[in-house]
Amino acid sequence: MQARAEARYIRVSPRKARLVVDLIRGRKAGEALTVLRTTNKRVAPLVEKVLRSAIANAQHQSADVDVDRLVVREAYVNEGPRMKRIRPAPMGRAHRYQRRMAHIAVTVSDE
Repeated sequence: MQARAEARYIRVSPRKARLVVDLIRGRKAGEALTVLRTTNKRVAPLVEKVLRSAIANAQHQSADVDVDRLVVREAYVNEGPRMKRIRPAPMGRAHRYQRRMAHIAVTVSDE
């Protein structure tokens, strides 16, 4: 039995989010929650929220699922759309920069 949760359009760079998501892939759900609570990164609470949502989805799909046996099967971060912004530069010029977004997906399974 698998359950999935996804958070889309998160205002964090996908590269930075992947550093945190790589820590929980393949771990038991309870252990992954502990790792996320002790990780000192800005995106860690957001990943924890997605993981908790995936666990809740698993409980909703099947009432007899054992939460202690759930394992993080898939956890990945895809790049979302970029927001193009303009920053003032010297001599009346303007420089463009991009604010990146990420889509975070977590799948838990009891197999």
